[in-house]
Amino acid sequence: MLKNIATILPILLTLPIAGAIASDSQHQPNIVLLFADDAGYADFGFHGNRAIQTPNLDELARTGVLFSQGYVSDPTCGPSRAGLITGRYQQRFGFEENNVPGFMSANSAQLGDEMGLPIDEVTVADHLKSLGYATAVFGKWHLGAGDQFHPLKRGFDEFVGFRGGARSYFAYPNGQADRPENRLEHGFGEYREPGGYLTDVLADEAVAFIERNARRPFFVFLSFNAVHTPMEASGDDLALFPELTGLRKQLAAMTVAMDRASGKVLNRLEALGLAENSIVVFTNDNGGPTDRNSSNNHPLAGTKSNHLEGGIRVPFVMRWPEKIEPGVYTDPVSTLDLLPTFYAAAGGDVTTLGEIDGVDLLPFIRGDVEGRPHQTLFWKKDVRASIRDGDWKLMRFADRPAELYNLAEDREEQDNLAADHPELVAELFKKIFAWEQTHERSRWTLKREYEQYDIDRMDQYRTPPRE
Repeated sequence: MLKNIATILPILLTLPIAGAIASDSQHQPNIVLLFADDAGYADFGFHGNRAIQTPNLDELARTGVLFSQGYVSDPTCGPSRAGLITGRYQQRFGFEENNVPGFMSANSAQLGDEMGLPIDEVTVADHLKSLGYATAVFGKWHLGAGDQFHPLKRGFDEFVGFRGGARSYFAYPNGQADRPENRLEHGFGEYREPGGYLTDVLADEAVAFIERNARRPFFVFLSFNAVHTPMEASGDDLALFPELTGLRKQLAAMTVAMDRASGKVLNRLEALGLAENSIVVFTNDNGGPTDRNSSNNHPLAGTKSNHLEGGIRVPFVMRWPEKIEPGVYTDPVSTLDLLPTFYAAAGGDVTTLGEIDGVDLLPFIRGDVEGRPHQTLFWKKDVRASIRDGDWKLMRFADRPAELYNLAEDREEQDNLAADHPELVAELFKKIFAWEQTHERSRWTLKREYEQYDIDRMDQYRTPPRE
């Protein structure tokens, strides 16, 4: 029986919850990870949005497990992906900041093509491939532009996407991308621009891979660049939102395209008879950068790049009809958990994975194990660091006193209780210090101007906007 069912989201109040199909089958599940980029917490129907239609993802949430407290390991793209793909806090191997050369400090330990996921880190694709899986990533990589970091050298059999962090959704004229790492790459070193809107093209590539590998277990990482800037949508999708204007109109159209693309994959799994024994996860790399793409993180305060809940709490859905029942899971989970969850589901022994920070979620979801998957979660960016211990969350700063919130009572982080609980503040500081002792030196550091920009945005978006 699914543990911690709660009817906390408006759309779920009106949708029936069906029982799962019980199965004793021991065959390996297919695994599909649908991964959004810079999406807002409130910009999906399953989180209560009525203006932006996301019927395919809403159906996934209705028939799967919706995690009401799903977290990422960092509020920015690259480090979040590094944590997800390794199951380890990225600070353990120095991947603490986005590997974008223009944002880096001149005293960074690694620059240019040396910036990326260290080659001795083992990825989720490496682990699944060792269990007989066909593996592919389609879309944004952002874990190193150098050839040594290429997806095909990190456990993936196939890659269609771009090595960088952002690119146009349409073909670049004459293939001349703004940066070399943002060209659309097919395999290794072959570049061809998309023949249509990139979100749709990536879904088509994923569907083709599934069709080619339908008779063996496969892992598909569909890493959308939607709804990251540049804000570009098709005319047909823009026409669906005559009541909206500006960036919000673009965002709505881009979100619809991502939902449509997700639907292509989900529908193909169904048509091939693979849906019942496929784990499908939809989540996002970090909170929405509300000033850049008009995303909405309501009711959470904060945005991408800061440690308020709006920067680190994300939409998070998992479906596996053969093994788990639909519902809402209310304890905190992390994208760090995806690697061990996938590995265990595929028949691997999680105890052999070494020093990882994620946990296998399936025993918790199914109620086989009591308690929370995580008593404590951490985040860190330069001197700033945050800890969630139980329902208490402390945020540490270099230039101001710490802030303390009780998330069970104050999800919006409006009531700073640090002055009322000095002993708890000291205890949580010590836990952060102890965690930091497990880190390597950051391989690159952010210029101070960008660090201050993120701090200023935290103050600006303290009170979240409503839809």
